[in-house]
Amino acid sequence: MHRKGPRFTRILAACAVVPVVLTAGACSSDSGDGGKSDSGATSSASKSAEGKDKAASLAAAAYKQLPAACKVLSAKTVEDLVPKVEDKSGKTGKSSDVSTRGSCSWTGLDNNGVDGSQFRWLSASLMRFESEEALGSAESRAKDYFKKQVAAAAATEGAKNVKSEPAAGVGDEATTVRYDLDKGKLGDYKQQTVVTRIENVVVTIDYNGAGLAGEKAPKAEDMAKDAEKAAKEAVAAVTAANKEGAEGSSSSASPSDKPSEKSSDKPSEKSSEKASDKS
Repeated sequence: MHRKGPRFTRILAACAVVPVVLTAGACSSDSGDGGKSDSGATSSASKSAEGKDKAASLAAAAYKQLPAACKVLSAKTVEDLVPKVEDKSGKTGKSSDVSTRGSCSWTGLDNNGVDGSQFRWLSASLMRFESEEALGSAESRAKDYFKKQVAAAAATEGAKNVKSEPAAGVGDEATTVRYDLDKGKLGDYKQQTVVTRIENVVVTIDYNGAGLAGEKAPKAEDMAKDAEKAAKEAVAAVTAANKEGAEGSSSSASPSDKPSEKSSDKPSEKSSEKASDKS
């Protein structure tokens, strides 16, 4: 019994070490898991905070609605720019959402038979943008679209003598793009495109004309002034539609003004050509 004492003591001592090792292991394991858990929570919280900060940094859209596209120009302006206009009320373009996009066009032919005729085509198109976290603020999106519209107008196929210049006093920024189009038997067309941005809305005025049956072509300079005048009027209509209690906005448009087919973001010059060809 006396000889077994030291051995028994050593066994107890060895056993006493085991819980210490296990505890240390457990602490080490818990520490690792806890670290990972805290890191994940921190990362998630950081991303969440970043998302909220980004969303909060996007300014709300200044303009919440659009006026009816065929109402942005007065009857007098339409008659001045489009002599012998077929329909003063205009032809409403198709749109899947009139609160964000809309368009209207007017066509006129002052026909004097063998003495020559004057053709005019006028179009007003509006695009409104909202702030979206994935796409940017409403204003920045409008600025990008404005640049694309100007570039597209200047790059029109078949355009000759292309000139682009700022249009002063029209919205927050505006550019007038002018060019000639040779349509053979249909004559030489003078095209004026005025693209203007007001806050988060982009307005595009397309205006073209031609002298037919021997009639002289209209002066590009005069048409440019008329197109810019129309752009100013359209911008004023957008501002008026967003005043408190304003009437005539897209939200009050009748069901017939809200076709289900999707419209193009850009008023196409092809539409101008088609309208011209019909004449």
